Amino acid sequence: MDRPVVIVSACLVGLKTRYDGEDALSGPALSALKGTVPVPVCPEQLGGLSTPRPGCEITAGSGRDVLTGSSRVMDENGRDVTGNLLKGADEVLRIARLAGAKEAFLKENSPSCGVGSIKRGGTAIDGSGVTAALLEKSGIKVRGF
Repeated sequence: MDRPVVIVSACLVGLKTRYDGEDALSGPALSALKGTVPVPVCPEQLGGLSTPRPGCEITAGSGRDVLTGSSRVMDENGRDVTGNLLKGADEVLRIARLAGAKEAFLKENSPSCGVGSIKRGGTAIDGSGVTAALLEKSGIKVRGF
């Protein structure tokens, strides 16, 4: 029996890819990955941003709005990183398609990976990140951790 391929936010499996140079190791994500072939990705790194890097937020709406061009992503220094997050989302989608992944486990509260929540002004709000929105739009099931 083939094991399903699952895209996973690299920080959730213990890789130090977060904006602050740390990980977000998740026991629940690791448990959910049992019996799968996990493919760790960091959309922000794939989009050309460094680690560590300034934190960033979607300025209005959510990742869906960034995909349509009606919102931007700005870092804490006022730099527009929208293009980086869009490029990273495209690269994650490309990896998912190459690997045959039908599902992704993503880090909540992230402007890239948030599935049900992102942060704005330091507060968690309802919404999806750019990568989560693109994967979902492309038919890949997304699950937040």
